[in-house]
Amino acid sequence: MKKTLIITLGLLAAGLFSAQADTKANWEKHCQKCHGADGKGQTTMGRRLKLKDYTDAKVQEAMKDDDMIKLIKVGKKEGDRTLMKGYSDDLKDQEIKDLVAYIRKFKK
Repeated sequence: MKKTLIITLGLLAAGLFSAQADTKANWEKHCQKCHGADGKGQTTMGRRLKLKDYTDAKVQEAMKDDDMIKLIKVGKKEGDRTLMKGYSDDLKDQEIKDLVAYIRKFKK
């Protein structure tokens, strides 16, 4: 019984670590170019688009999870200009939710 419990806990921990690694990989692949590794948006593209600083508590407070999920899924346009591509074809719903949680961790 004890052995089974230890194995189960180990598998759960491994799954959690794997999900975190996958989320970080998704951030690096899809978001980091503009939003930066630290979420501050101080990349060339981030400055040009005047992206929000995700480490700012006020910015985080103003962002609602549902709005973030929608933005990641469908992207953002300004007229005919695409400011951010939507990722509904590239990411599963859970991966998008995990990205929102990842963004929340930037808050200082």
